[in-house]
Amino acid sequence: MKIICIGRNYTEHAKELNNPVPERPVWFLKPETAVITKNRPFYYPEFSQDIHFETELVFRVSKVGKYIEEQFASSYYDAIGIGYDFTARDLQSEFKVKGLPWEPAKAFDGSAPISEFLPISQFAELNDIPFRMFKNGTQMQYGNSGDMLFSINRIIAYVSQFLTLKIGDLIFTGTPAGVGPIEIGDKLEAYIGDQLMLSTEIK
Repeated sequence: MKIICIGRNYTEHAKELNNPVPERPVWFLKPETAVITKNRPFYYPEFSQDIHFETELVFRVSKVGKYIEEQFASSYYDAIGIGYDFTARDLQSEFKVKGLPWEPAKAFDGSAPISEFLPISQFAELNDIPFRMFKNGTQMQYGNSGDMLFSINRIIAYVSQFLTLKIGDLIFTGTPAGVGPIEIGDKLEAYIGDQLMLSTEIK
């Protein structure tokens, strides 16, 4: 199982980090060891002093595919959840300046807490899925799948040119504006619509 993450997929988030808005999906990978399930806590790593939350809708791949045409992409996923793309912002900023890869800032163990998944059949419109994230009871992020620069079908069509998608792969679809730091003692809660999906304590 691999985790495919899409960067800069919401215009306002790209702007808040002073990044250009991309013309095609920007993607990177996280390893399986990044995943945290069942609302287990996240333990703040010793190598960073500036871990940020990025709340994202996550699609679960349900069929093996390569060079998938966008018009057929909807048959390659079966469920939606929500997750955090935890980012060591201090390391990422350093690597950006030096032109180095981001993996140490993005792909570390525990950097991808995820919720349980809801079947696609529960959603009347995949381009209108609202989601929210609260930190210590205060709303920090609000997004809607309809605001994504690249839809999940476009993402699948593009990424599958480079990678074979396999059953169980996860696609993080990007974060809206409002990202920020976490500290030990924080509690994060993420919702799809009005349904609490993910609760994560920072230890």
